[in-house]
Amino acid sequence: MCKVLNAIIAVGCLLGTPAWAQDYPGTRPVTVMMPYAAGGPGDVVTRITAQGISKYLGGQFIVENLAGAGGTIGTAKVAAEPPDGHSLLVMHFGHAANTALYPHLHYDAIKDFEPIGIVAESPMAFVARKDFPAKDFREFVSYVKDNKDKLTYGFAGVGSASHLCGLLFFNTIGMTVTGAPYKGTGPALTDLIGGHFDFMCDQTLNVGPSIKAGSIKGYAVTTKERLAAFPDLPTAAESGLPGFEITVWFGIYAPKGTPQPIVAQLSKALQQALQDPEVQSHFAGSGAQTVAPERATPAALQAFLKTEIDKWGAVIRSAGVTAE
Repeated sequence: MCKVLNAIIAVGCLLGTPAWAQDYPGTRPVTVMMPYAAGGPGDVVTRITAQGISKYLGGQFIVENLAGAGGTIGTAKVAAEPPDGHSLLVMHFGHAANTALYPHLHYDAIKDFEPIGIVAESPMAFVARKDFPAKDFREFVSYVKDNKDKLTYGFAGVGSASHLCGLLFFNTIGMTVTGAPYKGTGPALTDLIGGHFDFMCDQTLNVGPSIKAGSIKGYAVTTKERLAAFPDLPTAAESGLPGFEITVWFGIYAPKGTPQPIVAQLSKALQQALQDPEVQSHFAGSGAQTVAPERATPAALQAFLKTEIDKWGAVIRSAGVTAE
């Protein structure tokens, strides 16, 4: 038995990849955790990613939704799973922000996961009720500063993308306004259209149709460059907030200890998927943009995650916000 096992190991080493990893993922399904509700932007990104990796790696990739506590419940479940490559996590930049929002997490965002790569980014935009007085983004910022005691900022719950964008905005301009948390973007957007609060910042996937319909005002996007879908919206950076940039980026992770040959296979399949025109088209249709192949690597995600943890930790501590 030992001779047979040694022979298998020897063959695997000669081929450059251990024999037990060459058959990955095999016949067992791979569960890809999306720690938010089904149907949202993150769920769409996760399903496109899972299908894309499966196309190039083979096997069955099944998306599981386990929402709650800003994504920390589903994330904690993946951290505790066996590190065999059959449990993965797709999580947006909340993975970085949650380290500050939830001081008593049952996992470590860095130490308990193997990074696989950055997947995609979704742009955001500042929007306001349709009768908001400001004509452009510069006037918008000035008006917010001058009327901070009269205005209300809506967001889709603590730790949501819209909440974090607001925190960064207020940190940048050195003041804040009254916040109105909602149970999701849908209810918040409905109330913004109805004029029940004044402004918000959210993904263009969510607010874009309402901007184009004229039911809310669009003021600026939060990306480095203007978006082709909204050519008349300037960037926040070019309109009075130099350096202001935020996108809802998504990364894919495995539990700590997942064998590196499996991590490498997943990363390679991710890079191939992100260069696939069909996959790119699906992402574009969801309002997200795929990243360059060099960013879809373990090293790139690990470095970026550390930078984002520092960035959001400073913003959240400055705001004195906690989700616990």
